Amino acid sequence: MVTITMKYILALDQGTTSSRAVLFGESGLPVMTAQREFPQIFSHPGWVEHDAQEIWNSQLAVARELFKSGVDGLGLAPEAVTAIGITNQRETTVLWDRSTGTPLANAIVWQDRRTADRCAALHKEGRDALIQSRTGLVLDAYFSGTKLQWLLDTIPGARTRAQRGELAFGTIDSWLVWNLTGGRLHVTDASNASRTLLFNLHTMDWDDTLLSLFDIPRALLPRIVPTSGVLGQTDPALFGRAIPIASIVGDQQGATFGQACFSPGMAKTTYGTGCFMLMNTGQMPVPSHNRLLTTVGWQIPEATNSTATHTTYCLEASVFMGGATIQWLRDGLNIIRTAPEVEALAASVPDVDDTYLVPAFTGLGAPEWDSQARGALIGMTRGTTRAHIARAALEGIALQVVDVFNAMAKDSGISLAELRVDGGASQNNLLMQMQADFLGIPVVRPHVTETTALGAAYLAGLATGFWSDTRAIAAHWSVQQRFEPNMSAENRAAKLARWHQALSRAKGWARD
Repeated sequence: MVTITMKYILALDQGTTSSRAVLFGESGLPVMTAQREFPQIFSHPGWVEHDAQEIWNSQLAVARELFKSGVDGLGLAPEAVTAIGITNQRETTVLWDRSTGTPLANAIVWQDRRTADRCAALHKEGRDALIQSRTGLVLDAYFSGTKLQWLLDTIPGARTRAQRGELAFGTIDSWLVWNLTGGRLHVTDASNASRTLLFNLHTMDWDDTLLSLFDIPRALLPRIVPTSGVLGQTDPALFGRAIPIASIVGDQQGATFGQACFSPGMAKTTYGTGCFMLMNTGQMPVPSHNRLLTTVGWQIPEATNSTATHTTYCLEASVFMGGATIQWLRDGLNIIRTAPEVEALAASVPDVDDTYLVPAFTGLGAPEWDSQARGALIGMTRGTTRAHIARAALEGIALQVVDVFNAMAKDSGISLAELRVDGGASQNNLLMQMQADFLGIPVVRPHVTETTALGAAYLAGLATGFWSDTRAIAAHWSVQQRFEPNMSAENRAAKLARWHQALSRAKGWARD
């Protein structure tokens, strides 16, 4: 291994289907990337699980791969890494033994719907207003609170052990930090804590009333730290040196930061496994009246090496099936071999021929929040081909984003002039053109579309002086391609009306 004079920030990007490690230089451009997929576990209808140990193994492996190969093929010296930033799939829930570090069960993934009945019972009790007023969230199985309650109720002896302080709960960020530090740190940041149904947006702490409602012992919970700030160091045995861990951020908040959405009213949509639109609303939480989420965006230091922080809030709309819809075409229907093939296949027909795919495979997120909705493919005739289905799948992704975009405009009172986009599926030019057409505003794709990892890197760099301030970061953002709408208002309205007809067919299906 050689010593490298250049300095870098290492971002660990733990996603729903893969773990990635990305090395960023001072320009904000990625210089090295390693990625490894891990299995998805579907043990029951509506259940989605991960092996938490496999998540850690895959994340460690890709990080070590970068150190082994190095930017010049000669290896990367640990001293060249100024800090590590972590970003993660958010609401996914892990419960583990503090003494052994062993998970008590598979992680329950954010897509999992097993606690929909528990949410329905709380709804009947009239708990929605209490939960939304304190957390900014809607009552849904998407979030961690009912997942954790289910684990404590289901695993023999778990709640008693939790009350004795023997167990630890965490979203994936907490699980990674625990393992990176050899079990020395049990922490999370406010962006992840705000996704649990247990965190009070106004006190910026765990809420005792909600802990009682969900029967969660406080001894289980991680300590809340700022999104940007040196919180500890890695175990020296992992990478040959103790490296500072300088940021933790939920993936969608990380992407918003990576897109340089630093001013109120700026918004982005990430096309990953799901589609996630976030709008910066400034330093006060904005309550939603259209079934969106109010969430912490990030907490950053007021100045380098300062202990004082300020908090930025966001409105968020979550679509459960984005890129996962394309994965279903590949793995479920086998009509494409690789995800990128969907663009050419969909483009081989001029339109969907009145075929609509509602990808409600795990229910519907914002603004419907229908746990009982299921996927629907409607309008097929003998002339329908796999190309029509592929095109309908892309349209189904884009049309879901239109619905949440319109709800966000109502909540914020802001008419967005453009939408910044990122994530793997944003590389699909046909999808991005559809999005611009259906929204009626330009869609803007930056040069760096893996903004989730970039946001984690920027936040770690702010904490360590690698980047001086957000102005220096914003200067790195640049447009790669701009998609202008070319659909008439009349055709747009007709498309949306037909989409909503199809959407109505999918709602509530699991109850029938």
